[in-house]
Amino acid sequence: MTHRTRIALTAAAVVAVVVATLAVLFLRDDSAPQQLAGPKSELVVRDNSHRLSSVPDSPVHFVEFLDFECEGCKAMYPVVEQLRSEYGDRVNFVIRYFPLSGHVNSERAARAAEAAAQQGQLEPMYKKLFDTQDQWGHRDTPSDAELRALAQEVGLDMAAFDAAYNDPATAERVAQDKADGQALGVEGTPTFFVDGSRLQPRSYEDLTGALDDALAADR
Repeated sequence: MTHRTRIALTAAAVVAVVVATLAVLFLRDDSAPQQLAGPKSELVVRDNSHRLSSVPDSPVHFVEFLDFECEGCKAMYPVVEQLRSEYGDRVNFVIRYFPLSGHVNSERAARAAEAAAQQGQLEPMYKKLFDTQDQWGHRDTPSDAELRALAQEVGLDMAAFDAAYNDPATAERVAQDKADGQALGVEGTPTFFVDGSRLQPRSYEDLTGALDDALAADR
């Protein structure tokens, strides 16, 4: 098997995983996209919302309300990364924290991500949290030590990380994201928005179609 053939097969496998993941997560949802208007639409993206891909001259935003301990969010992580690889030069990709109360460590993971963001290292921590979810998540006890170890692996200033991780202002920042999500009707994760529209996709093409439509409307 040639190197080029291996690359082609790997790409095909990624697409297959993307399609299967979307089918499992969204097949049960038959409702149409919901268009928000007025003050609620302003809650989708705030000025201080974190962008994994930032395109200052583009008004198009793909927003995910996520929980780092959520298995569905982990399953969608490679899907979002695939979208970023295709649209990251034209679309702002934004994450909002939405830790679910049923997960012991989801709020802690969000604080770890926020502490990393304060050092300009949100993206590596975002990836690290999903890549290692099985190591720190789905426990009945706190994973503070494991999350701190991830921060060390990312190369953060640990004194600054510890201070931010334990700072009530960091918890308030996470809580503000969740409050915005709740005001928008978010009940679970992952939940996606493109600009003012809440997406309820049933295929990868639904996601790319929403982005293509948003980009076309901006022309």
